[in-house]
Parts: sequence; structure tokens; C-alpha cells
Amino acid sequence: MSNVLSRLQGSLTSASYALAWWLVCRVPESWGRRVFAKAGEIAWRRQGPGVQLLEANLRRVIGPEPSGKELRALSRAAMDSYARYWFEVFRLPVMSTERIVGDMRCVDGEERLLGALASGRGAVLPLPHMGNWDHAGAWIIARGAPGFTTVAERLKPESLARRFFAFREGLGFEVLPATGGVQRFGILAQRLRAGGLVCLPADRDITGSGIEVDFFGEKARMMGGAAALAVQTGAALMPVTLWYDGPLWYAHIHEEIPVPQNGTRREKIATMTQEVARVFEAGIAAHPQDWHMLQRVFTADLDLARLAAAEAREQAAGAAGAGGEPLAAGVAGTGGEPRAAGVAGTGGEPRAAKAAGAGGEPRAAEPGATGRDRAVLNGQIDGAALDGLAGGAQAGEGGGEP
Repeated sequence: MSNVLSRLQGSLTSASYALAWWLVCRVPESWGRRVFAKAGEIAWRRQGPGVQLLEANLRRVIGPEPSGKELRALSRAAMDSYARYWFEVFRLPVMSTERIVGDMRCVDGEERLLGALASGRGAVLPLPHMGNWDHAGAWIIARGAPGFTTVAERLKPESLARRFFAFREGLGFEVLPATGGVQRFGILAQRLRAGGLVCLPADRDITGSGIEVDFFGEKARMMGGAAALAVQTGAALMPVTLWYDGPLWYAHIHEEIPVPQNGTRREKIATMTQEVARVFEAGIAAHPQDWHMLQRVFTADLDLARLAAAEAREQAAGAAGAGGEPLAAGVAGTGGEPRAAGVAGTGGEPRAAKAAGAGGEPRAAEPGATGRDRAVLNGQIDGAALDGLAGGAQAGEGGGEP
């Protein structure tokens, strides 16, 4: 009976998303925005667990002791921003390229990023859950990037997962599933060595074994896979922050974070991840209402059993790396939040995928790939050896997950 109910619930969930997608792409935009804004307001008024976590996170941003009125006003603005994000995700397939480009303002870093890619050097962009990174992906491809690769959670039910994968891939977005047989780190490393672009939301540890950083005066755990990929491949590590201003989208592609000259591989990854956290901190402090973080970030809020397990894994990782073998970082998924990116067509039909291998199957190893990467792709190295080591670091996404 429980299996029947579970399947029924999954079917209803998938059908609800399909209906919302169909409606949002066809109703007048002003109607859709009002409906999503109202839904965000209702969620805010209900004060569910997600909103409570959002306020706990925002309290750190605007501290030291914000008034209840100030915090509630900020959390309402954040839920309004979050509702806008979701509306735009569903609307993205029918947004014209002219609008995607015309309504975007990049305050710095566009030429720096495109120049790196044009020179054949890969770039990895860690992002916080700010603004609309799906639109930012559409914009950067429209501006000349050849496409980009990310990792996405395999949603349940499977029909919903297939729908979101197909949607993203149709927009030119190469998506690697967070779970299953695909070895994510090796594939991402190959894309970067080939001069590609990788984007990884990274402001929340969804594995329980992320890197501890200083963040708004407290300890927090973040994913370090972006830094690990930069160390492993020589790709440029360029954090990005995003926000809204009226009807416009804004982006700041920050200066490259260099690989430290001294220290072990693990120490370099930890140092670079801390620098990423500092960039995120400044961007979030400037635009706190656009930080859509409805999940636990700070160590003080995490489950003690989860922390103990993470520390045990970290000790095991340190023992594994003691023999001099470099520890590779894992790349976790997006925390369940379905996010899209790519270039939308102008007439409502998604464009053909621009990213090679966007059909979801891992591509064959490029000639420049290392033996370790080829072994990962061929399943000759256990995925846990590359994807689960706490000391190696991970990368991923979260937010207000279903």
C-alpha cells in the first residue's frame, strides 16, 4: 500500500511541475509574476522550517542583534526574491535571447572570463544561491561562452528528473547527475582541461564532509570541489555573485583566486575555499535579500551526529592522503533544487544543446586527460575514492529544495 501511495505522490508531483511549466510559459508574464509573488508571501507567513532557517541565516548577515521587525522584513524580501527566481526558471524557455542579454548587467569580469576561455584555459565558477544563476548561465552562453557543465541532483520521481534533465540539456546545459555511475570529478576535470566552463553553486555543504570556513563571524561548511578542480587542472577559479535590481539581473565575476604556491594539496584547497567564502560573504552582505538559503549552512546549526560522521571521514581522508597520493575532490549534487540554465530560444522552442555530451552520457576521455581521469570514467577507481573524501573537498548546490 505504501508503495502505491508513494508512486501516486510521485506522479502527482511530476504532473504538478509539468502543469506549472506549461502554464507559466503561456500566461501573460505579469499574471505569472503576481501568482508566484503571492505564493512566496504565503510561504513566508506560514513560517515553515525553510523560512525559519532562512531567517537564522540572515540573522548572521545583518547581526549582531537585528530587531525582529528588521529580520522579518528582510526574510519577506528574500522570499519574494526566491519566488521571482522560480517564476523565471519556468519562464526561461520562452524568454528571448535579446531580453536575456539586454536586461543583464555585469559590473565586472565578463571580458576576463571570456578572454580566459578564448585562450583555451578552462574556468570554474563557484556561486552562492543568489539572484538567478540559471539566467546568468543563459546570458554567458549568449555572450560567447561555448556552453558549460554542472552537476544536478537526480530528483524524485524519475519522470520529474528526466523532465528537468531534458529541459536543461535542451537549453545548452551539460548536466551530470549527482548520483549514479557517472564519475563527476573526472568528467569535470576533462571539460576544464579542454578549455571548458564549469559552474558549481558552492555555499552549502550537502555531503556532511565539506570544508570548514569562517563565514559572517562563525564557522560554516562549504563545498570545496571548485577549488579542487582549479588545483587539479589549472583552470581559473572565479567566484560569481548575482542579485536583482528592479527588473534587471546583475552579476559580478570576481578576480581569479590563485592557487597558493606553498602547502599540501589539501591545504591549498582549504585556503582557496576560504577565499571563495570571503567573496560570497561580501556579495551576500551587499544584497542579503537575494540570498536564497533555506538550508543549514553554519556549523552551529548542523546535526551533531552528522558532524561527528564528517569528522570521522575527514580523519580517514587524512590517513588516505598521508602516503603522498593526491586526494581528488568529489562533486556533489544540487541539493534537490531543480535549476536550469542555458540559452532560451526566441520563439518558445528550446535551442539544440550547445554543450557536447549534453545528452547526459559521459564523453570519452579527451587525449589530454590523465590516467586517473580515464580510470574514473571507466569505473576502474571506486567513486568513493574521488567523490567522498572530506579532505579532498566537494562542490554542489542547495537552496529551498523540494
